Amino acid sequence: MDINTRIAQRLRDLRTARGYSLETLAERSGVSRSNISLIERGQSSPTAAVLDKLAIGLSVALASFFEDSSDNAAAPSPLIRAADQPRWQDPASGYVRRRLSPPAPSPLQLVEVVFPPGQRVSLDSAVHDADIHQQVWLIEGRMDLTVGETTWALAAGDCLAMQLNRPVVFHNPGAQAARYVVALTTLPASAPTARRKP
Repeated sequence: MDINTRIAQRLRDLRTARGYSLETLAERSGVSRSNISLIERGQSSPTAAVLDKLAIGLSVALASFFEDSSDNAAAPSPLIRAADQPRWQDPASGYVRRRLSPPAPSPLQLVEVVFPPGQRVSLDSAVHDADIHQQVWLIEGRMDLTVGETTWALAAGDCLAMQLNRPVVFHNPGAQAARYVVALTTLPASAPTARRKP
């Protein structure tokens, strides 16, 4: 399935599952009704910043837009070959994300990102109705991650854990592309966690 078709289908499915009209999601996300409609019809390729706003409006992780929502009769496979892992490129920054996780249900999702030199992406990431945690493990290059008010300079091999309840800025200050793996999980609403306020 084409990645923009996958995003369009997932956005429509997530919105419908919550009973949100286009107007409701527009109010919750700050993305215009017309833009949401274009994305759902596969006529617009959203940027990471727009997907982040929609994710917040739907109370899901941004990674949710890249999951397979097809209704296959067979059980989802616990294996996904490298050639079948969906890739998406942010039209604004040029960063490329590849969903590593297979379609079988799992509380853990893995994503690989290749982030171009000099680029910066700012995400609100404050999903208020969900308890989402992620870790970023830098494999190559350098990255500066600003989580809330704190900036962390990462070198190859470093790993940073964060809860998605504050704005996050991803910046590659180096002269070469950075490559990192993101592991994220959404905890059940009933799980006892110490939620930090932004």
